[in-house]
Amino acid sequence: MPDLSQFQKQWYLNLETFRQDGRGVRTPLWFVEKDGVLYMRTPMDTWKVKRIRRNAAVRVAPSNFQGAAKGVWLDGVAEIMPAAQAPWVNQAFRQKYGLLKRLIDLRNRLRGYGDSYFAVIAVRCL
Repeated sequence: MPDLSQFQKQWYLNLETFRQDGRGVRTPLWFVEKDGVLYMRTPMDTWKVKRIRRNAAVRVAPSNFQGAAKGVWLDGVAEIMPAAQAPWVNQAFRQKYGLLKRLIDLRNRLRGYGDSYFAVIAVRCL
């Protein structure tokens, strides 16, 4: 199992997914870690979800909110699942991000976005 200690006490990671032509696309995201797996939430219809469905190979590194890497890039394999299948992930985000997460949840409810709108990206590093 790879050493994920560089992600401890970090708020963001940079997720790199790959286009069909092989070019990488990097996206800073909130994340939580559980049992050696990094979990992120994102709307189901985003390009990163579409790219992962085509090619599950990804790279991750701890980053700042703008995506500047703050550690070593690790190769991984991503899996997409509906957020409704992993409700504990949302709770873990609430614990980690506190009031800010609750405000985002409120905004999403006001926009009519339920759990079916979101996907969970689970990354196992190699």
